Amino acid sequence: MKSIIENVTDDIWKIRANSNIYFLDFEKKIIIDTGDRGLRQQTKQFLLKVVSLDKVEIVIFTHLHYDHIGNFDLFSDAKFYASQDAISDYKNNPEGTVLVKDIAEKFKKINLKPIHDEIQGLKVIKTPGHTKGSICLWYEKEKILFSGDTLFGKKSHGRLDLPTSVPGNMRESLMNLVKYNYKILCPGHDY
Repeated sequence: MKSIIENVTDDIWKIRANSNIYFLDFEKKIIIDTGDRGLRQQTKQFLLKVVSLDKVEIVIFTHLHYDHIGNFDLFSDAKFYASQDAISDYKNNPEGTVLVKDIAEKFKKINLKPIHDEIQGLKVIKTPGHTKGSICLWYEKEKILFSGDTLFGKKSHGRLDLPTSVPGNMRESLMNLVKYNYKILCPGHDY
């Protein structure tokens, strides 16, 4: 059985919590996706082994489904980022974007900022398909691709039948990722 916490590199950790959470101990402390609220206590327990939650400065969401945003409120001092398309979808249809009504309601209390081309050394790659606002993050220095639900380890991808999915864009998004010759893939799930 794989460990719940995995050291990806000297300054990057993966926490398995239904969906994967990544902690980047960079100049600023960064979390990529916050996991499923159903595993909140375990998530908090394991995150505290690698970072004090009030020290996290940036939280980046690869997309806004409940299993990727569920524990957003563990990070009281962070700034929150998602793509402009994800933010627009959320404003237009919170429940259809998040997929769980109570999480969509709780999520309204944060100030979600649009992410641009780069943040703290991570290149932002727009990858519509699983959702219109899906993004991947490229860490050139270590050749790491944080792929959310756009690309999983078995060369599969996230579902395309959800309210904010754009199935016609997935092939192009996957083809766009081919040029990133990653050494390490950090997907949203270990399917």
